[in-house]
Amino acid sequence: MLKKNTIQKSIKHLLRTIELSGFGDKHQGKVRDIYLFGDYRILITTDRISAFDRVLGYIPYKGQVLNQLSQFWFEKTKDIVANHLVSVPHPNVAVAKNARPYPVEMVVRGYISGVTKTSIWKAYESGERVIYGIKFPHGLSKNQKLERPVITPTTKAEHGAHDERLTREEIISRKLVKPDIYHKMEKAALALFARGSDICKRKGLILVDTKYEFADYNGQLMLIDEIHTPDSSRFWKADTYRERFAKGLEPENFDKEFLRLWYAKKNYRGDGEPPNMSKELQIATSERYIKIYEMITGRKFIAGKYPLVKEIALSIKKYFS
Repeated sequence: MLKKNTIQKSIKHLLRTIELSGFGDKHQGKVRDIYLFGDYRILITTDRISAFDRVLGYIPYKGQVLNQLSQFWFEKTKDIVANHLVSVPHPNVAVAKNARPYPVEMVVRGYISGVTKTSIWKAYESGERVIYGIKFPHGLSKNQKLERPVITPTTKAEHGAHDERLTREEIISRKLVKPDIYHKMEKAALALFARGSDICKRKGLILVDTKYEFADYNGQLMLIDEIHTPDSSRFWKADTYRERFAKGLEPENFDKEFLRLWYAKKNYRGDGEPPNMSKELQIATSERYIKIYEMITGRKFIAGKYPLVKEIALSIKKYFS
């Protein structure tokens, strides 16, 4: 595990964004800087962190964790569905196939939980029983395991906008995705979640929920973006879950929910100006991200040397030279 003082020293050199020359125009997502270059997408995963559909600040080594953890999972799931990853020329960089994304995020949930506006617990707590077109029984408690995983899709919001809840019927009637393709997306999403849950269970973790993004690549369904990271997923410690649930306590988590709860306690859920992120929160979140990487992969986290911009630029130029 990386020492706390190493994480603290890196705060002044965080990877906020990057400007490349000779690789086309830059497109910026919540956490990635993207360059479309010929048949490829160059994805630079920065240290930006988002929650409630807003970029809230920067976390040391977060970009590296996301990129390398996704690389691990893409390899573990490529037999289920094809993915866009071509190469990882730098710990923060992925060279990917230039696929055409579908405008839907496939969120799979194994438990009823969450603090965001699109979480099923928030809707259930307010009295809803048909959520995302799915009927939920009375008497469920927060953080309870569902009888079976459910798919609760959302729109893929533009930068700065909020995701919106969708149902299968709305996706098809609005022609966001063709019916046969959407059926394949559902099947792939549930299979990916099952694979992720099985691997996490062996590592002492519960995969609570996650999101998947899919795209079309020359008529082929393709998994894109990232998979089973602390940004796109929530993880709980398996050995303490039952006891804490029985006592009505929040499960021990190793994901971004820790950060969401910090903001929620300050009454911020995405509207208005967010509270400033403390250094203590930055360090604690970084430690969690690194810990989840090491737990899942079984590998020691080898930290990149900050600042990263020059090395990233050189690695990309070398790869395409």
